Amino acid sequence: MEPSDVTIEVLKGIREEIHTGLADVRTELRQGLAGVRTEVAELRTEVAELRGEVKEVQRRQTETEMRLATELVAVTSAVLQVRDLLREDRLGRSQVQDHERRIAALEKKVG
Repeated sequence: MEPSDVTIEVLKGIREEIHTGLADVRTELRQGLAGVRTEVAELRTEVAELRGEVKEVQRRQTETEMRLATELVAVTSAVLQVRDLLREDRLGRSQVQDHERRIAALEKKVG
């Protein structure tokens, strides 16, 4: 049984359609791959920018922590000074009260 000319033509047409379809698929894949590569490149750029921003935030945080620590030391020093002044004031008040009590006793004796 020999293939007829119609069968051969149909098979050639199918083969041609397969080749055309494969070429179209390859073209679409190349275009899709190029798009993916572009998006990956953009993402890499964005990641690099984010890394820079994170480093900047870390630097600022460190600077802020240093400023806060310095201010905390200053506040601690001020609190200690106030404590010392309050102690001196309490000591002075007790001495004044003692003097006033003694003066009042003397005034009673004299008067």
